[in-house]
Amino acid sequence: MTDWTIISRSLNARRFSTITTIVMVAVGVALMVVLLTMRDAGRQSFQRGTGNVHLLVSRDASPLSSVLNGLFYAAAPPKPVGFDEYETLRRALPLEWAIPVQLGDSYKGAWPVLATAPEFFTRFQPAHDTAWTFASGRAFEKNFEIVLGSAAARGTGLRLGSKVVLTHGTSASRAGPIHEHDEAKYEVVGILQPTGTIHDRAMFTNLTSSWLIHALDRLERAGEADHDHAHDHDHGEFPICEDDLTAEDRKITNIYIRVATRPGSDVSSALPVVMERIRRDPAFQAAPFTVAGPRAEVDRLLGIVGNVDRVLVAMAFVVMLSSAVGIMLALYNSMEQRRRQVAILRVLGASQGRVFSLVLTESAFIGLIGAGAGLLVGLVAAQAAAGVLRTQFGVFIAPAISLPIALGLVLGTVVLACVAGLVPAAMAYRTSVAVHLKPAA
Repeated sequence: MTDWTIISRSLNARRFSTITTIVMVAVGVALMVVLLTMRDAGRQSFQRGTGNVHLLVSRDASPLSSVLNGLFYAAAPPKPVGFDEYETLRRALPLEWAIPVQLGDSYKGAWPVLATAPEFFTRFQPAHDTAWTFASGRAFEKNFEIVLGSAAARGTGLRLGSKVVLTHGTSASRAGPIHEHDEAKYEVVGILQPTGTIHDRAMFTNLTSSWLIHALDRLERAGEADHDHAHDHDHGEFPICEDDLTAEDRKITNIYIRVATRPGSDVSSALPVVMERIRRDPAFQAAPFTVAGPRAEVDRLLGIVGNVDRVLVAMAFVVMLSSAVGIMLALYNSMEQRRRQVAILRVLGASQGRVFSLVLTESAFIGLIGAGAGLLVGLVAAQAAAGVLRTQFGVFIAPAISLPIALGLVLGTVVLACVAGLVPAAMAYRTSVAVHLKPAA
């Protein structure tokens, strides 16, 4: 009888206990796999989302909140920036480009709307070396046209030619019912290709359209919606036109800035100078700007989240340790019932060392099967979680685990299982042949 036959029959005789122990090991390994893959993939996704922006200017409370609100659509920035301030800043600094954006509206309270200039689609890259491309349609060219990110199009079911009414704010940012800008219906004129960033779940329109609907809201609140203009122009279908806008209406929330760089370079020596000038220039100090370096702030955020990562990984390791204890208990309890079998093996010529190795191999086999199953389940679970993030939030995460890490995880699990099997193996080693082969009384 071979060692493998002895081990397989032993495992089959304790089928329920064996399966339960393997499941415990698989759960611990799967949890570790999900945490490791999602952590690394999440870091890469956040770093992708900053695109080719060098600086982000706003009036948020802090640089980190500026990046989260202005680039990752966490919330509407609380304080606006005047469009005239944007133009002053753009003319005063050595910039490759500066793109104004306005955030605060949404579609059905769930899909953020970013109002911006046409060069947003030609200058800004949502991810490094990833330019905007259209799956269908085109960019907006006139008022009340809107472009959909790929996740927004998929999640809303909107198509080219669809008419949409935007809402002020989001359902998460308002305690009461959200206000719809039903004075104007936007027409979907373009749908973008996926970029693998949070921008895929946004919708994009021009600044003038956003200014007009908010100006009309202001006039309605002031009781001036039906005011009689002294000037002569055609409003078209909308009650007011661009000539009716005041400086108070021309507001933005963020400025995407890229400092002038050498061709083919992503780094600019002028970046610290530009940041310092914005912070210290008297022209910008009446209401100080918050100046954020998106990549530095993302690194800072990931550093904060990294502390939580370590706690979660430690918890997964504790689960794996508990699985090892489960292996030890399962084999320990079985040894009480198998002492007579061990004694028979000894009589048939099996040495103490062979009996020891049989129990240790059985323990290692349980760990190996559990590790393999956990690795497979963990990868499937990570892919499922990535799919939910991509569909619901437009966040592209590609979870994967490198071969060295996977092998290290399996090897570590087998080693833990072997350590757990030492106590039952020692019990088998010390089993007395004379005592356990006595006839039952």
